[in-house]
Formats: sequence, structure tokens, C-alpha cells
Amino acid sequence: MGFMRKQMLLQQRASFERTLQERMSYLSDKGVVSPKAEKDTIVKKLKADIKAVNKRLRTVAENDKRTEEMARTKAEKAAAPQKEQEGGKGEKPKKAEEGKGKKAKPEGGKAPKAPGPAKEGKPEIKKSAEEKA
Repeated sequence: MGFMRKQMLLQQRASFERTLQERMSYLSDKGVVSPKAEKDTIVKKLKADIKAVNKRLRTVAENDKRTEEMARTKAEKAAAPQKEQEGGKGEKPKKAEEGKGKKAKPEGGKAPKAPGPAKEGKPEIKKSAEEKA
């Protein structure tokens, strides 16, 4: 995608530069001197467009450079010998399992609930004999 965008931007820049040259030649034929031609609104607009396209082209070039850098580092990592997982930096030493268990409740606290019937506290709906059959 970056290549197509770059080609489009290059075409736009060439078009703007061509239009700017045509405008400058038109103004010189008309007898407008250079400092006054720089103040022409169309000339200002074309120069701004060229500047904007150049900025976009720089961004595309930076992205291409970053992509190449990432591809190069990825290839280097793939070519490097694989280290064993044991004793590597990624592992952390295991802590004692004393702190991992559930905390004991204080003696004055609530007692755990005993498992009771599932429908405790809910009113039962009586069904007619026809629905049961």
C-alpha cells in the first residue's frame, strides 16, 4: 500500500509543480514582477500544496524505513540460535506457597453457609393436574 501511495504523491507533486510553473510564466507574460508574483493567491496555494505533499512523502519514507528495520530485526531473530527456556530472564523465582492459600476467618466471624435445598425461600407454584400429565 505504501508504494502505491508514494507513486500517487509523486504524481500530485509533479502536477502541482507543473501548474506552478505555468502560473509563474503567465504572470511574467502579464508583466507582474517576481515579488508581487509571490503574493498571488494561486501561487501561494500551489506552494502550500507542494509543501504538504513533501511532508506526506517524508512520512511515507519514514514508514518504509521502519518497516525495513522491523523486517531486518525479525530476520535476525529468526536466524539467531534459540536459547533454552530454562533459567532464562523471563522466569521469576517461585515464592513460598504460604501466602497463596485462603485466609483464615477470624473466630468471631460468620460461619460458612451449609448447603441447603436449592429452592429455599421461593414460593412453589402449584400446577394443575392437566399440566403435570
